Amino acid sequence: MDHRPHLEQTFAQPDAETLIARARHLRAAITEQAPRYATERKVNPDVIDLIRQAGLFRVLQPRRWNGFEMTPEVFNDIQFELARGDMSTGWVYGVLGCHNFQMGLFDEQAQIDVWGKNDEALIASTFQPGGIATPVTGGYRFSGQWKFASGCDHADWVFLGGMLDDEFLTCLLPRDQYEIIDTWKVSGLKGTGSQDILVRDVIIPEHRVHRSSDGFRCDSPGNRVNTGWLYRLPFHQVFIRAITGSAIGALQGMIDAFSDYARSRVSVVAGATIKDPDALLALGEAMVTVDELRCVMRRNFAALEVYARQGMPPPFEERLLYKYQASAVTERCLVAARRIFENAGGTGLFEEHAFGRILNDLIAARQHAAAQYRLAGRSLGAVHLGQDVNEWYL
Repeated sequence: MDHRPHLEQTFAQPDAETLIARARHLRAAITEQAPRYATERKVNPDVIDLIRQAGLFRVLQPRRWNGFEMTPEVFNDIQFELARGDMSTGWVYGVLGCHNFQMGLFDEQAQIDVWGKNDEALIASTFQPGGIATPVTGGYRFSGQWKFASGCDHADWVFLGGMLDDEFLTCLLPRDQYEIIDTWKVSGLKGTGSQDILVRDVIIPEHRVHRSSDGFRCDSPGNRVNTGWLYRLPFHQVFIRAITGSAIGALQGMIDAFSDYARSRVSVVAGATIKDPDALLALGEAMVTVDELRCVMRRNFAALEVYARQGMPPPFEERLLYKYQASAVTERCLVAARRIFENAGGTGLFEEHAFGRILNDLIAARQHAAAQYRLAGRSLGAVHLGQDVNEWYL
């Protein structure tokens, strides 16, 4: 039986091309706002409203909650277009939008709590294990402080990581149960507003907790009501791509900016940039990097879809391979963007150009736990040679 309250259908179901076109149409407004984030330190709420009005947050949301329940490839294509205008905006979209996927894995009552009265509610997160969950009757007692809650100023709820014995939990809290602490004073990704979250001794009911072991097995409480194949994908595969995917859009933004810049630039050292072999090589390599990374993303999600449709968790080593490829995205984009930056010359330093902002955003993104590709590579090599590894974030 469907226990949801009646909700008015806000959007007709658009196709993927329409949604991607909407994201592309927003890019000019996003780019215009980006320089302000150095001082405002969060994405402009008007930009978040434009993304919401375009229906883009609904891409991974279950259909039974007026979502579009589309593929992660569509979600990543939309993120690419938004991050092409500004990486902070693409990053925040990736986090907030991806959580509509994870919310579909929670117990049905948790979904009612979040979307029952407002199916446009947004959820921020920080999965850093900054708190301890202590079992009490009917749930858990929870306290702690967490860093890096991207987009939290725009969210109605938050996912927080916590430990219970050796189990990693995602705990869901409403806005009135936590404080946002203003700490986000950083050198890159300034617009993500990734503030601290402080929780003081709250009780979380059992139905608002999602266990990582359920996500790893691709068998979560929400699968009882959200029965489509999408919610049989491993959550961590979707989430890592939502974090690193904005880097591909940022690199494309660097390509766009350099292409406009190079057509008229003449260097006192190398002459016309359009004739400079080093500049042309840097541009060509960046273009190839974008194409390659997007192709691998599509191939991997297509393979994961086959397993999900069959109701089978993907093999462990294959998941490690995909994790490595997803986590290496930011490094690949950073290397390519740095080469372009080096060929922009001294004039490229000025703030009227986006080169420095994009490069700093990529440097900041490279620090994220999801971008630590060497760890995933070591585990992949170890498993291939028959060793046991303790990996659950797959």
